[in-house]
Amino acid sequence: MVVIRLARGGAKKRPFYNMVVTDSRNPRDGRFIERVGFYDPKAPEGREGLRVNMERLNYWRGQGAKLSDTAARLVKQFGSKAA
Repeated sequence: MVVIRLARGGAKKRPFYNMVVTDSRNPRDGRFIERVGFYDPKAPEGREGLRVNMERLNYWRGQGAKLSDTAARLVKQFGSKAA
C-alpha cells in the first residue's frame, strides 16, 4: 500500500522531516517515490516551518495513498494556515 508519511532527516537533536510518498513496506527513512513537502518543528519565528504541495498530495490521495496520522494532522494545519 502507498502511504504519505514523514521521513526524518537533520542532525542529532535538530529534526527535519520530509513528507514523502512511499510504499508502506519501506523503512521510515528509506526509498520513496516522491517528496511532497517538508516540516521543520524547530524553525525560528519568521521562517517557513511547513510546506506542502497540495496539488501533488491530492493527486496521490486520488491514486489511493493513505495519510499517516501525523501527516494528516500537518496537512490539516497547513490548510488552516493557508486560508
